[in-house]
Amino acid sequence: MADTLTAKGRATRARIVGGAAEVLREQGVSFTTLDDIRARTGTSKSQLFHYFPGGKDELLLAVAQFEADRVLEDQQPHLGRLDTWESWQRWRDLVVRRYELQGDHCPLGALFLQVGRSGTGARAIVTELMRQWQEYLARGIRTLQSGGLVPPDLDVDRAAAALLAGIQGGVTIMMSTGDSAHLKAALDVGIAYLREQGEG
Repeated sequence: MADTLTAKGRATRARIVGGAAEVLREQGVSFTTLDDIRARTGTSKSQLFHYFPGGKDELLLAVAQFEADRVLEDQQPHLGRLDTWESWQRWRDLVVRRYELQGDHCPLGALFLQVGRSGTGARAIVTELMRQWQEYLARGIRTLQSGGLVPPDLDVDRAAAALLAGIQGGVTIMMSTGDSAHLKAALDVGIAYLREQGEG
């Protein structure tokens, strides 16, 4: 649908998605109605269904994509500049701060519970988010390799995958316990491992 819209139509659709994301973050997915979203975004019922003919589920999926994009955007510019150990530390601090501020409420997770995590659309969003995130980390490790900070024979993709898995595990535990210690440990150990490879 979004691919066939005019520039004005894409802007309107984006405004609806952004407004819906705000409402869902404030009220929660289960307590938000289409009327709440229409009131926030100033759209009529017919306009809402013009951009989202599949109704609430289609809109929720669009918001899920919006929230997935925010995960990476919130880590910039550091995620895109992992070229020194200092930049890795700044990125680490930013990730911890982001998830501590988020607390035990994960907008993306709540949306997937509503639309069905195993659904084709939801699975595609998660898969692409993880692919992009891992690629950023791998690119950063390769930059360290090119600067001689980690050895050239390090398995970059495997190291990036392990670091990402640690982050996700730490976030999951933090959401259950309210404690970010596991997230910090996963990041610190993952980065320390990379440093040790270069010093070995």
